[in-house]
Amino acid sequence: MDAKKIKNYLSNNAIVILLFLLVLFVGFTQKGFFSWNNFNNIASNTAPRFIIALGVSGCLITKGTDLSAGRLVGLGGVLACTLLQRADYTDKFFENLPQLNILLVFVIVILVTGLFGLVNGLVVSYLKVPPFLATLGLQTIVYGINLVYSGADPVGGLRKDYTAIASGSWFDIGDFKLKWLLIIAIVMGLVFWFLYNKTRHGKYMYAIGGNENAAEVSGVNTTATKVRIYTLAGVMYGFAGFLLAAKSGGASVNLGLGYELEAIAACTIGGVSTTGGIGKVQGILLGVLVFELMKTSLQYLGVDTSYQFIAQGLVIIVAVALDIRKYTAKK
Repeated sequence: MDAKKIKNYLSNNAIVILLFLLVLFVGFTQKGFFSWNNFNNIASNTAPRFIIALGVSGCLITKGTDLSAGRLVGLGGVLACTLLQRADYTDKFFENLPQLNILLVFVIVILVTGLFGLVNGLVVSYLKVPPFLATLGLQTIVYGINLVYSGADPVGGLRKDYTAIASGSWFDIGDFKLKWLLIIAIVMGLVFWFLYNKTRHGKYMYAIGGNENAAEVSGVNTTATKVRIYTLAGVMYGFAGFLLAAKSGGASVNLGLGYELEAIAACTIGGVSTTGGIGKVQGILLGVLVFELMKTSLQYLGVDTSYQFIAQGLVIIVAVALDIRKYTAKK
C-alpha cells in the first residue's frame, strides 16, 4: 500500500479512527469503562438504535432519507405501553382492557408504524415529493397523532413479561450477560444482510441508488421498490419503539426524539453514502456502535450533556462532508 492509498484511507475513515482512539484513551484512563457491565449497557443501547438505522439505510441507499423515524419510534413505544400495562396498575390507559398477548401487541405496533411507512413510500414514489419534505411532513403528523392519542401524558406500569424483553438475558456467566436485546439486534442484522445481498429487492435497491433512470430502463419497478423500502423502514421503527419502551419501563411522546439524526449519522459513518447506491449492514452496525461508544466515552469523561450534543452534531457534519468528498473524488 503506497503513501497515497494510506492517506486516502486515513482521511476517508478519519471519524472512525479518531473515535476509536478516544475509546482507547477513555478505557485506559477511566475505571470501569472496559468492564462487562459497561459492555452490557452499550449493547443494550446499541441494539434498538441499530434496528432504527437498518430501517433508515434503505432510504439513504436509494438517495432518500426518513425524518419521521424518531416520531414513529415514539408512537410505537406509546402504543405498546398503553396495551401492555399491568392489570393492577391504578392509572391504566384502558381501564377494562384484558391482558393481551405480547406477540399480538407487537404485530399491532409494527402494522401501525408500517402503515405510516407505506404512506411515506406512496408520497415519495407516486406524488414525487422529495423524501426530505415528505418525511418531515409525516414526522409532524405522527407527533400530533401521538399527542392526541396519549394526551401528552407518560405511560407506565408495564407488565414484567414485557420489560423482561429488554432486561432479560439468555444466559449469565459472572458479570457477562447475553441480553435478549443484543440477540434480537444480531438476528435482524442477519435478516437485513440476506435481504440486501441475496434477494432481488436488495439488487433493485442498489440499482436505484446507483442510477434510478438506468434501473427503470432495465426493467426495475422503481416505484414499488421504494414503497417497500419505506414501508419496511416504518416496520423497523415500530420494532425499535417496542423494544425501547420495554427498556425504559415506559414511554412518552418524546421517546425516540432525534433518533433519526443519530441513525442517519451512524449510517454515514458506517459507509452508507448519502449520494446513493452504497452501504453494507456490517458498516451500519459499526457506525451505530462507534456513535454509541462516543456518547459513552464523553459520559465517562464527565462532559456536560449540552456539549455532548455539540460533539454529536459536529460528527454528523464531518461524516456527511467526508462522504461527499469521497463521491466527488470518484467522479
